[in-house]
Amino acid sequence: MDTTSSLRPRRRGPKLPELALTDDERATLQRWARRAKSSQALALRCRIVLACAEGVSNAEVVKRLGVSRPTVTKWRSRFVARRLEGLADEPRPGAARTITDEQVEQVLVATLETTPPDATHWSTRSLARQLGMSQSAISRIWRAFGLKPHLVDTFKLSTDPQFIDKVRDVVGLYLDPPQAAMVLCVDEKTSVQALDRTAPILPLLPGTPQRATHDYTRHGTTNLYAALDVASGKVISQLTARHRAIEFKRFLALVDAQVPAGLDLHVICDNSSTHKTPAIQRGCWPILACTCISPRPTAPG
Repeated sequence: MDTTSSLRPRRRGPKLPELALTDDERATLQRWARRAKSSQALALRCRIVLACAEGVSNAEVVKRLGVSRPTVTKWRSRFVARRLEGLADEPRPGAARTITDEQVEQVLVATLETTPPDATHWSTRSLARQLGMSQSAISRIWRAFGLKPHLVDTFKLSTDPQFIDKVRDVVGLYLDPPQAAMVLCVDEKTSVQALDRTAPILPLLPGTPQRATHDYTRHGTTNLYAALDVASGKVISQLTARHRAIEFKRFLALVDAQVPAGLDLHVICDNSSTHKTPAIQRGCWPILACTCISPRPTAPG
């Protein structure tokens, strides 16, 4: 029996580069490894570095994470050399950039400061013809700078001379409500369709989702009134068949009945016509600025 081979020293691999993490680096790697928005490739690289930082061999990391030895060697060496920046992908080879900064500026100036002679706004194709560029280049520049000339948002300026004072009153109630008071945000959703399926909905079962028929039956419409308690999140609601001032008055009476008697009540609502009728002003709390009803009366109207 040849015993000389057993006496030979085992061959060792190359010495592993020392890998030690600072507290900040460890916290960052752990956050990247478990963050849902991290790419899977980056999360795996972080787990490799964290495992290597425990002082185990590359072979143990391979066995623990199920990756190849060259992969462990690569990202261990990259981290030692460049730290966290080494975990990012290196620039890939590709065609050189063909659009200059001057051309990008030209597209932005034309989009923001000019309009075509025969249209209300530029399209990617019309601007490309105007500037001698490709339609795809214009589209990429617009996406990069968040430009959408085809979209128009509308806004409205209040003509109420007391608008600023009213806004301050409402915002002040939300941010700093008075002591021993309740602030309610009131609104309604009108003409809610009351729909029902033509057959009962079949319940969820193991391996089978909840099932419903494709068609439905109309049962008219209803109106939903709701009052949100800003402090607690509690909602007082009521369904009505019609949407008139009298229904709104009844809803306010319901709110009054459900709020403890020892609290002043501040109700914030919009300027709907049903909120400003003489019946509401006579029978409920005095209206302040058509947005806030305060303080609470001794008895509901």
